[in-house]
Amino acid sequence: MPSTSKPQPKSRRRALAITGTVLALAGGGSWWAVSANGSADAPAASVLGAQTRMGAVHLITADLDPMRAYYVDVLGLGVLDENDTALSLGRGGDEVLTITEDPDGTKDSPGQAGLYHSAFLYENESSLASAMAKVAGAAPNSFQGSADHAVSLAFYLGDPDGNGIELYVDRPADGWKWKDGKVTMGSAPLDPNAFISKHLGAGTAGDPGLGHVHLRVGDLEQARAFYADTLGFAVTAEANGALFFAAGGYHHHIATNTWSSQGAGTRSNDLGLGSFTVQLGSTDERTSVEARLNAAGIDHRNVDGNLVTKDPWGNTVTLTAP
Repeated sequence: MPSTSKPQPKSRRRALAITGTVLALAGGGSWWAVSANGSADAPAASVLGAQTRMGAVHLITADLDPMRAYYVDVLGLGVLDENDTALSLGRGGDEVLTITEDPDGTKDSPGQAGLYHSAFLYENESSLASAMAKVAGAAPNSFQGSADHAVSLAFYLGDPDGNGIELYVDRPADGWKWKDGKVTMGSAPLDPNAFISKHLGAGTAGDPGLGHVHLRVGDLEQARAFYADTLGFAVTAEANGALFFAAGGYHHHIATNTWSSQGAGTRSNDLGLGSFTVQLGSTDERTSVEARLNAAGIDHRNVDGNLVTKDPWGNTVTLTAP
């Protein structure tokens, strides 16, 4: 496997046109080295079970209207509920994103801990191509890059507030390459226009779920201690300045990086990431997570049957169970 430098999924190169639109083509390629830990050729075991999924991300904005226009009119997320200051978006009754308005909130900064991107997972290439064609037609300037990650094909966008977004589709899991408990991922070129041309209309369309969340943090070893040792995710990949965590053999449910936030302390901003949700497989798992939080001396509280805590940088994590 080729050696790598820090992955740059949002790099921009030359432009290609399709059906009258222009999208920047991500160039260059790298494959992320993995480190030994776990059984050979199989995922590292996680304390959390295989039923673990990601729930909704909550964003806070100073101006709800342009955010609604982008996520509903451009990305096509369905409105589940809304009022003058709050918006719930999802598919089939399942919430994937909530946005609330705080006109007086402090703006997010890339140098602080917070959200790197929310990643929306599509059921197939056709549904992802349909979403990207809509982006190309309605908001091409929000496109920031694309990459073939070996386990997935991904496109990167920025919303009106500058929050990162990933739209992706997984490659079949039986083709993922595992070595010593870690999965091979990377950042190889992916032509967005060729992808749209090949897959648009080639199958059934579908709405996305929330596949993973990628965070800015201040220290990777602190991230490992919280997300792996305490919450119970397995570390599935390590790159320069990044760690990836998952349960049940997925490539990653949570990622953390220090690319712009090395040494960051507790967040001081109000806008950007409000919280994100991890859906556990059972109430027993929630009880076990609470016991590990107690053992680690990490503050937490129960809210309507959900476990709410914060990582070392003040990113709020809500853990739910059936």
